[in-house]
Amino acid sequence: MNYIKHLNKVFQVFSNDSRLNTTHISLYMALFHYWNINRFSIVFHINRDEIMQLSKIGSKATYHRCLRNMDDWCYIKYLPSHNPYKGSQIKMLIFGTTDEQAINQSETSSEQALVSNTNIYKQEETIIKRKLPKTEMEVVNFFKKNNWPALEGLKFYNHYQAIGWKLGGKMKITDWHATANSWILKAKQLQTSTPPSQNKDNLKTSTIKNYDEPL
Repeated sequence: MNYIKHLNKVFQVFSNDSRLNTTHISLYMALFHYWNINRFSIVFHINRDEIMQLSKIGSKATYHRCLRNMDDWCYIKYLPSHNPYKGSQIKMLIFGTTDEQAINQSETSSEQALVSNTNIYKQEETIIKRKLPKTEMEVVNFFKKNNWPALEGLKFYNHYQAIGWKLGGKMKITDWHATANSWILKAKQLQTSTPPSQNKDNLKTSTIKNYDEPL
């Protein structure tokens, strides 16, 4: 599984899916990070508290609703566990390898977007080799390659350099390219959001008040 092609395709699908909001995307990227940690296994266990912390979701109801949404909309397969001592499982659906999502094909089909052990080992070696950027210029060049200004790359580098290249203050970044792609996605969302009005002056009031009176 080529995770670069996968992420590029996922971001493209995200941009065309009006059902998604920032919470869905943040949850997906947290699950992708866990998938990465589990070496892109077909199915892996998750810890609810850790996923909520990583995706910055504060409500359990919102967390479960978004998981069900992502399952219904064919981004993941959510396999809930009713055993408090055994976490739920996630299967990440493959994007970017064919014109259609892998969910439209059976698991035993020769067209299923799975890879051989040899490709998995190569993928793991690539992830290990580029675990962290060596210099800030490596980050700047990555951002320029993705049509983003050098300043944004420097912001990304300085931010994660200052916090020890960790997510949520605990989990070490295992693939900074994926983290940078998530950063770029969030930056795009901020650009398209409506800024607050600059004409509003909260200090002005039409009521004449005697400030000598006690509160």
